[in-house]
Amino acid sequence: MDDVTEIRAGVHLARGSNTNWVILTEGDAATLVDTGYPGDRERVLASLAAVGRRPEDLAAVLITHAHSDHLGSAEYLRTTYGVPVLMHEKEVPHARREFLHQVSVGQIAQNAWRPGVLPWAVRAVRSGGLTDVRVAEPQAFPAALDLPGRPVPVHTPGHTAGHCAYHLPDAGVLLTGDALVAGHPTSRARGPQLLPGYFHHDRDEALASLRAMGRLDADVLLPGHGPAHDGSAATATEHARRLASA
Repeated sequence: MDDVTEIRAGVHLARGSNTNWVILTEGDAATLVDTGYPGDRERVLASLAAVGRRPEDLAAVLITHAHSDHLGSAEYLRTTYGVPVLMHEKEVPHARREFLHQVSVGQIAQNAWRPGVLPWAVRAVRSGGLTDVRVAEPQAFPAALDLPGRPVPVHTPGHTAGHCAYHLPDAGVLLTGDALVAGHPTSRARGPQLLPGYFHHDRDEALASLRAMGRLDADVLLPGHGPAHDGSAATATEHARRLASA
């Protein structure tokens, strides 16, 4: 599958219709971090096959945050294959759709004049962005995860209240989700950046989370949107802060 790249040994970045997910392999098992849009389901399954794994081999699905373009196939994997769906405790009620911290149709309409917004919105709808993707039984992960790839959760609120990045200390890799992206159809900026402000539940918290990520020892960043970024977390987050204040 051309859209799957091994970034480091056992760390695979997969690209969907508009969103990335990551597969961490260790022995015969794997961890899937995020699942794209609902319309990306076949791509998710194909990406697992591309790295020699089946859905049955998944120890867990880890979620950075419960937006439809990251949660898309989580409930399918849980109900069909019994894969637990894990996330930060503050994201659990979000995944159950007790509330929704996601850009609204009204906000998109208000920003439709901006370059790239309307084409992105059309693609999002076609990919299942308006589909109900709630997870019936999401689980808060324990304080210490024991999963393939040895991901370490880093609470990075702002985009949503329970957003988490995942640090892979042994690999020197940071999975940033939407707390830091490397490009987006609605942005003209290049390189590491925050998403436009209307995508965030709390932009001030999103800025503060950049500092938390910048302290981590990583020289490759795998974002929820855009290409992999080679460079230190400190330099990348500083670049994003400068763009945000421009």
